Amino acid sequence: MSDPRPVLVVTSLHDPTADVVIRELHDRDIPVVRLDSGDFPASLSVEAEITPDGIQGRLTTPSRTADLAGVRALYYRRPTGFAFPYLSDQDARFAITQARYGLGGVLASLPGCLYVNHPHRIGDAEFKPSGLAAAVEAGLLVPPTLVTSSPDAARAFVQRHSSVIYKPLHNPVYRVDDVSNVIKVAEVAAKDIDDSVAGTAHLFQKRIPKTADVRVTVIGSTAFCVRIDSGLLDWRTDYDRLRYTAVEPPPGIESALHRYLDHFGLIFGAFDFCVAEDGTWWFLECNPSGQWYWLEPETGLPMCAALADLLERKT
Repeated sequence: MSDPRPVLVVTSLHDPTADVVIRELHDRDIPVVRLDSGDFPASLSVEAEITPDGIQGRLTTPSRTADLAGVRALYYRRPTGFAFPYLSDQDARFAITQARYGLGGVLASLPGCLYVNHPHRIGDAEFKPSGLAAAVEAGLLVPPTLVTSSPDAARAFVQRHSSVIYKPLHNPVYRVDDVSNVIKVAEVAAKDIDDSVAGTAHLFQKRIPKTADVRVTVIGSTAFCVRIDSGLLDWRTDYDRLRYTAVEPPPGIESALHRYLDHFGLIFGAFDFCVAEDGTWWFLECNPSGQWYWLEPETGLPMCAALADLLERKT
C-alpha cells in the first residue's frame, strides 16, 4: 500500500530546482503540496492546535490541503517574505511579525517530519563566521579570514597576506537602474581600505592561488563532487565560461562535510572549495539552500533522484 503522507515543498512560485524535484516526486506517485509562505494569508491559510500529540491541523492552498500531523517531509527552499501592502507601515510590521512567528513556528514543528533542511537550522548556518568556524572544527582547511569593522585591522590583514579578497557576509539584492545586482567577490589592496570600513562588518580572506573550484552537493549520505574550471576569481560571475567534471574528493573530505552538517543539524548542503596549485581543497563556504540542479545535466550525476529518495524517506 502506498504511503499517503505528502511532501511539503516551501518555495517561491518561480523555482526551477523545486520544479524538477516535484516532477520527480509526482513520477513516483508521491503526494506533494507546494506553497510559498509569502502567500499567507492571501491564498494560504493555517489552522494549528497544540495538543498532547503535537501540532494538529491543516494548511490550505488554493489547490491542496495538508494534514499537519501527517507530513512525510518538508523541502525548504527559498520562499518569499511576508508582505501586507494594504496595511499601514506600523500595522504591516506587526502583521509580518505575527505571520513569521505563527506560520513559521508551525512549519518548523511538524511531528515526525523530515526537514531538508529545517528552516531554523538554515538560519543558523547562513552566518558566514559560524560556518567558517564549524569548518575548522570539522577538520577542513579554511583560508586565513578576518571579520572586522576596523580600518586599521583590515589594512594590517591585507598587508600581512600577499593577496586578499573581500566578500560580503550576506548578499542582499541592490536595484541599480531597475536591474538586480549583488556585491561581487573582489581582490582588495591596502590602499583600497578607507574609513568607510568602520560603518559595518566586513569579511576579508587570504586569496588561495587556485587551479579550479569544486562544488560539493551533499544530499543525505551522498556527496556529489563537481570540479569547475573557469579561470575566474568567482565562477558565479560568468556561467558561460564554466567547464564541469565529476570528481572524487580527497581522503577525509567527505567525512568532514558530514561533521559540518551534523554541527548545524543539516542533511543537505552545497559546499564550495577552491583547489590550490598543489591539489589541496580549501573550504570557502556552505549554502544550506544552495542551487545544484544545473550540474546534473552537465555531469549526469543523479542528484535529483537522490533528493527525491530523501524526501520520499526511501533512505
